Amino acid sequence: MSLITAIAYKRDKILAKRGLWRTKEKTLLILPWLMGGIGGFFGIYAVRHKTQHWYFPLNNLLALIVQASLFICLAILL
Repeated sequence: MSLITAIAYKRDKILAKRGLWRTKEKTLLILPWLMGGIGGFFGIYAVRHKTQHWYFPLNNLLALIVQASLFICLAILL
């Protein structure tokens, strides 16, 4: 899912540069919560897309923290 999220950010950046129809912000905000937190961080910082909006890095950070917490809890329980 992280790969799909990173591709979505990259695709939206390309479309933005070309002035074409873009991905909805809501979609880009939801993707990290669908287990794509790492891809969201890659999309923001490596691709340098949506860095001017404060809520994108925050959204990705919160999604990544929740996913890491779930991962740790599952690892402890198993």
